[in-house]
Amino acid sequence: MAGRDLRTLFGSNDRSIAAGEVFTNRQAQWRAVTAGLAEHLRYVGGPGFDVEDLEAPRRNVLVFHGVGGIGKSTLSRTIEASLTGGERRPAQWASPFHPVERTLPVRIDLARAAGMDFERVVLTIRLAIASLGRPMPAFDLALRRYWEQNHPGESIEEHLRRGGLLSRFSSAAALPDQMQSALADVAQALLLPGTVGTALGQGVGVLVTALRERRRSVRALAGCSRLADLLEAEPDVEALSFYPHLLAWDLAQLPPDKRVVPVILLDTFEDTGDRTHRDVERLLQRVVWLMPNAFFVVTGRNRLQWAEPSLEGQLDWTGPDAWPGLAPDTPSTRPGGADGAGGQILIGDFSPEDCEDYLARRLRHGGQPLIEAPIRRTIAERSHGLPLHLDLSVMRYLELRRRGRQPRVTDFDHAFPALITRTLGDLTTGERHVLRSVSLLSSFSVPLATRAAGMPQDAPALRLAERPFIRQSDSGVWPFHVHDLIRDAIRHADDSSDDRWSPRDWQRAAHRAFDALGAEWREDRRGDRAVLVGCLRQGLLLARDFGLGLDWLGDAAFRYVDDSIWEPLTLPAPGGGGTEGLRTAADALVETLGAIARRQHEHRERTAARLSAVLGSGLLPENLVELAAYYLAKAQRDLGLTDSSRRGMRRVAEADGRLASSARRGLAHLSRLSGDFPAAVEAAGRLGWEGRHHRVLGDVWWVQGDMDRATAAYRAGRDEAEEHGAAGERAMVQAHLAFAAAFTDPVQAGAELDLAQVLLAPLSLRSSEMTARIGVLVRDAGADADLPRRAAVLRTEIDVSGIAYAAAKLQLALCFHHAVLDAPEDLAPALARLRDLTHGDYAYYVEIAHHMAGLPLPEGAVRARWIDGEERTRERWRELVLARRRRLRVG
Repeated sequence: MAGRDLRTLFGSNDRSIAAGEVFTNRQAQWRAVTAGLAEHLRYVGGPGFDVEDLEAPRRNVLVFHGVGGIGKSTLSRTIEASLTGGERRPAQWASPFHPVERTLPVRIDLARAAGMDFERVVLTIRLAIASLGRPMPAFDLALRRYWEQNHPGESIEEHLRRGGLLSRFSSAAALPDQMQSALADVAQALLLPGTVGTALGQGVGVLVTALRERRRSVRALAGCSRLADLLEAEPDVEALSFYPHLLAWDLAQLPPDKRVVPVILLDTFEDTGDRTHRDVERLLQRVVWLMPNAFFVVTGRNRLQWAEPSLEGQLDWTGPDAWPGLAPDTPSTRPGGADGAGGQILIGDFSPEDCEDYLARRLRHGGQPLIEAPIRRTIAERSHGLPLHLDLSVMRYLELRRRGRQPRVTDFDHAFPALITRTLGDLTTGERHVLRSVSLLSSFSVPLATRAAGMPQDAPALRLAERPFIRQSDSGVWPFHVHDLIRDAIRHADDSSDDRWSPRDWQRAAHRAFDALGAEWREDRRGDRAVLVGCLRQGLLLARDFGLGLDWLGDAAFRYVDDSIWEPLTLPAPGGGGTEGLRTAADALVETLGAIARRQHEHRERTAARLSAVLGSGLLPENLVELAAYYLAKAQRDLGLTDSSRRGMRRVAEADGRLASSARRGLAHLSRLSGDFPAAVEAAGRLGWEGRHHRVLGDVWWVQGDMDRATAAYRAGRDEAEEHGAAGERAMVQAHLAFAAAFTDPVQAGAELDLAQVLLAPLSLRSSEMTARIGVLVRDAGADADLPRRAAVLRTEIDVSGIAYAAAKLQLALCFHHAVLDAPEDLAPALARLRDLTHGDYAYYVEIAHHMAGLPLPEGAVRARWIDGEERTRERWRELVLARRRRLRVG
């Protein structure tokens, strides 16, 4: 549907610009309307429907709610136009599967700026029904009595003319005549002089008596059981709010072929009051309840709370039994209601495609989009799908052209203060304070929001959580987050509101939010990993952006690395990327944790470079230096830089800090790498659980060819990790256990490898994943002719990661395969490559490969210090090969 956008039209002198009002998408909402209306038509047309039943639950209301500027009013106007005539329906919207002739749409804007009071709401509904060309006798009689009492000396016709309603409804001029006709009929039936209107005092009394006695003279009205009571009541606004019952009754008396269903669209519902003052809302709810044969489409910023029992006493009908479709936990059954509950549907943001379509059609020049494609894409991306941002960007585009220069892409990296005004407009002071506070957080809960805002009670945060610009998700640690665009605007746009925050206010708020996150983590008795990571992500950004001290972040950082799970922290690097932006301790810690987590997905050279730069900056506090130093030493070990790794590990171990046990384990690993296995076993005896002693022993025993002792050590390490709730260590040890088991029993190894895959799946442990995948090749050694090709694929991935020891271990598995097949022509080049991969560290892999094949060691070969001596080690490895051959022959 395209109309004239007058505001844009008057924003430029260039008459060649076509400024069109654009309607985009919203097919899902239209489907919800047509489906709900069809369901309603079936209900009111059924044999059991009784318009005077005041106890039956009501399902005659559909609610669209959403943030300001999301397009609710545009949707309301378009629904009215589409139901008025098919030619005005947007091309994207399908035809309703019921005849629109059976509906009578009327839209009522409840905005304060529209000057709509309750009396005017009732008159608007009656004027729309006047188009049927029939009097509504019960309602008209009560309305005439109300009018004479409250507007003495003023005719309805004159009032409608002054209020502009006569010009809106073409049938409005007929209303006075219809009312006069109905009243004249009643006066004639009761033999009253003139009409009831001219003999109001006497006439009403006679009419009430006749109604109560069910006289045949007023048979047409006698069936309306509550008319007499309403005529006897004081004709004030309170009584007027019950008159819609009479209008509903009158509509039900029409012949079946003349009946219509009013579709009453109540827009800008939030302007009817707030959650404390519900006087107008109570009157409007009566209209909805008392007109069960009408269908209501409500659009506003907030959900209707009518289904909440807590409102009993503030409204006449409350609770889920009265309004089953409005209950928060009612699953949506209507098309397009996936984002809402039952009859309450959240208006979603535009998709990126819809945003660009809107911008392309909004301003046109010579039949082509005026706004260039790169600018359209930038605006669409910045808008996060909010139509108000698109509209403001269009006006900015015209303003820049008016200043005499061509707009550029950089002109639209812009936050609009109007977004703040629209968002804060109907919030209480407490809600505004909480909103600004939680805009510092990417997600939050009600208790976290209250603490971050420094509020003494939860009420403002509870109310804020119900606002449509607060999005809810069940997938994260905390359920709520502020709409991305609104959060950005509140943080960065110029705020001209009366209670705006100064830079010092924002700094104090950042301190509160930071402390609240620290308390949230420390008070988590379950030790939930997701809570730790969530607090760490948000706390690091606050500390970095506002120059805060690290405080609890140091403890949280050590806890993060303790379990070796490595969820990505996804923190943007300072200064747009790279260590050149390091300025504070928070910057350094962000970079440190980012490097540690990303090392599972980057080449180890990149990890080593990042951590070296952090240590070189001197920004890390003394208690956190060992964190960067230890993981730098690990990266150096993976890269084959053994001497540098040993120096780093020794420095961390001698400092005797939190990672001293891990560093001692690192030194034990380095002894193993060099082939000094007795030294590694001796070191393992001093490590304990903190140093992961069982894993260290397992790593020693498998290279001895003693897979039984290796798997026993790994199994003990896995059980110990499970006792301590260390998911990362458990998965890591399971991968090593599966690898060792693959040499002896392929069937058992299959089960162990499956378990390793399950334990590794939710984690990010790249080196352990490599170990498990090499274990799969060992399991299949000798049985799969395609194994060398599979090994080549895995070798490419290992080369990308920069994990040197994994490449050597893979080559050893390939040598095992060739030894089992007794294929010396394939084994020889495999041994040569293994020698190239193990200069210095892992040189004993070459010894093992010769033991497997029963080959003598070459002259001058470096020999390891084996636990049981070289000959016993040779026998064990050779027996593993021979056992695999026997198994394959039997198989």
